[in-house]
Amino acid sequence: MERDDIFSAVALRYPEWADAPYISAKAKGSVAERLVRIAEENDVPVVENAEMANVLSLQNLGSFIPEETYAAIATIFAFILKLDEHKS
Repeated sequence: MERDDIFSAVALRYPEWADAPYISAKAKGSVAERLVRIAEENDVPVVENAEMANVLSLQNLGSFIPEETYAAIATIFAFILKLDEHKS
């Protein structure tokens, strides 16, 4: 997996108690590549969206995603849920 030096990765969590997803991990460069590799090795869904990763990487770790990203993130979560349904 080769990526640009400015490659960003952001992990989101959306527990039942939360009002919105929050940023549980974020990284850039080779650490971001490792984050993605760990996710893939553990069957955690990975969606590539460089623009969204760049926007979310500006937020603080542990913060909820910005409201202006709700629609885009909802689309990503819906896509992941559909994939999970097809696996079952």
